Amino acid sequence: MKYYSTNKNAPEVSLQEAVVKGLAPDNGLYMPETIKELPQSFFENIGNMSFQEIAYTVADAFFGEDIEPDTLKSIVYDTLSFDTPVVHVKDNIYSLELFHGPTLAFKDVGGRFMARLLGYFIKKQGQKDVKVLVATSGDTGSAVANGFLGVEGIHVYVLYPKGKVSQIQECQFTTLGRNITAIEIDGTFDDCQALVKTAFLDEELNRKLNLTSANSINVARFLPQAFYYFHAYAQLAKQGKAGNVVFSVPSGNFGNITAGLIAKRMGLPVTRFIAANNSNDIFYKYLQTGEYNPRPSVQTIANAMDVGNPSNFVRVLDLYGKSLNEIKRDISGEWYNDDCIKKIVKATYDETGYLLDPHGACGYQALKDELQPGEKGVFLETAHPAKFLETVESIIGRQVAIPEKLQAFMKGEKQSVDMSKEFADFKQYLLK
Repeated sequence: MKYYSTNKNAPEVSLQEAVVKGLAPDNGLYMPETIKELPQSFFENIGNMSFQEIAYTVADAFFGEDIEPDTLKSIVYDTLSFDTPVVHVKDNIYSLELFHGPTLAFKDVGGRFMARLLGYFIKKQGQKDVKVLVATSGDTGSAVANGFLGVEGIHVYVLYPKGKVSQIQECQFTTLGRNITAIEIDGTFDDCQALVKTAFLDEELNRKLNLTSANSINVARFLPQAFYYFHAYAQLAKQGKAGNVVFSVPSGNFGNITAGLIAKRMGLPVTRFIAANNSNDIFYKYLQTGEYNPRPSVQTIANAMDVGNPSNFVRVLDLYGKSLNEIKRDISGEWYNDDCIKKIVKATYDETGYLLDPHGACGYQALKDELQPGEKGVFLETAHPAKFLETVESIIGRQVAIPEKLQAFMKGEKQSVDMSKEFADFKQYLLK
């Protein structure tokens, strides 16, 4: 399969080139030239299939032409060594719990898959010095760092905004050492993302270094996120509850919802999607006005969604031929400020006993506000509440148990490099 750039000013490339390069030379994001529709028999039998079997079928539709079946199967099965259960919360609303992986966040799926796929391609090319650049507003850094930890021939640089990720999130990528370097940027997530993108467009850096990205701008990071939409549907189908499914997706950089939209194109019977924002409501305003006006991000308690210029917006536009009306047929939007998020977490916990994290709270409330009679709502619970310990405990007024996986990260010693948001400083550091 070939992959094209959303800017349409670069040659089509193979999967291997798209994964290793990350960003197209015209600054566009790679997209698969075709999205294969899966057969009806697959959906009729999906309730009887394991998560790994479902994911392999989906992965084969994208990557099967470019990777040997045994290798692809091994990558998928090794990636998905944990479950993503659908849990009933209230009425017709269910939580898709994506926090059961090694770093307790949804990005474990894409991060682990990409680490294994990139490692495979690099070995194939005989390379030994690839530098992976990743900007994080919280969970991406830990998922990618842990996915790539110890992978031969790859060094990961995690750029994160100083003072704008939770302490536990920070522990998950600053304490690893080995082939992981954490860089603490004096700025916002958007500044971190801009540094990564600018690095890929810098001729000198690309001439001297083998660079690639592990953000959701990389096709190997965002496409595998389609796996858990199919698995969620399968779990509802097994219970006989798979009619009129609506997915509500806490949205920051929009890789997660884009993967869901692609799942729909592959035939997944989804009625529609809701993009749930925090105070960074750029996409919500686009749906209302038809005008896309990126702006500097604002800091919120749902920090992984603090994105003022979502990279994957161009993929959404590309999927729908830039038609606002077509986009609005499949996606609606909601947004919630910090005060609302706190009330949602508290009220839901008091009423149901279910503890939301601040991101999942936005997804849950969007379903409460929009769900129609006869629809079943699934919101993506993207991270374990304990990753936002101080925030969540202050909201519900009681202690939250910290899972053993998180406790292990918290025992490590922080290792990070302080840096300004100026590209010249970042470039000089990489070249050294």
